[in-house]
Amino acid sequence: MAETVEQWWNGIETYLTTGITNAASEGNNRLIKLEARNAFGFRNRANQRLRSRCATTRRSRREEHPPKFEDPV
Repeated sequence: MAETVEQWWNGIETYLTTGITNAASEGNNRLIKLEARNAFGFRNRANQRLRSRCATTRRSRREEHPPKFEDPV
């Protein structure tokens, strides 16, 4: 384990001092790859690209329009 920590120490130290990670970009890459696999067979490449973009922006679009709940009274 010490070898691994030593190998990754620059990244670990950067995170400890700044608190910044690349988790958001890694998450987006995972979603894009998942959507690309789901969209395999799309004949139109633009539609596949649009589907990937929609998948990676769902959270921001959801926060702009929070769900409205009505009282059942």
